[in-house]
Amino acid sequence: QVQLVESGGGLVQAGGSLRLSCAASGSIFNINAIAWYRQAPGKQRELVATITSGGSTNYSDSVKGRFTISRDNAKNTMYLQMNSLKPEDTAVYYCNARIQSWAGWNNYWGQGTQVTVAS
Repeated sequence: QVQLVESGGGLVQAGGSLRLSCAASGSIFNINAIAWYRQAPGKQRELVATITSGGSTNYSDSVKGRFTISRDNAKNTMYLQMNSLKPEDTAVYYCNARIQSWAGWNNYWGQGTQVTVAS
């Protein structure tokens, strides 16, 4: 059974930094595209950043220049480095990955980790 487990969320002051991690476990053959999403209270889930298997990245305009997505293929782990955090970054952050396992290619979600930025 493939699982994505996130860590690294918490409470930080505006202007601070956090690094989120998302570790994939199970019988994994390949991990394709990886993404981070976030969902603030009362709002729809939004795409924050993506990274392809080849390392190409893309960011939403709201986080461009402040957040960095990366992946460690040897560890089946993905990261989201968040700098210059703002109160509007407060949300539950979710990792998402397309993973090949014994069950074929499927889309998996982490359980979410809360990020709260105090003003």
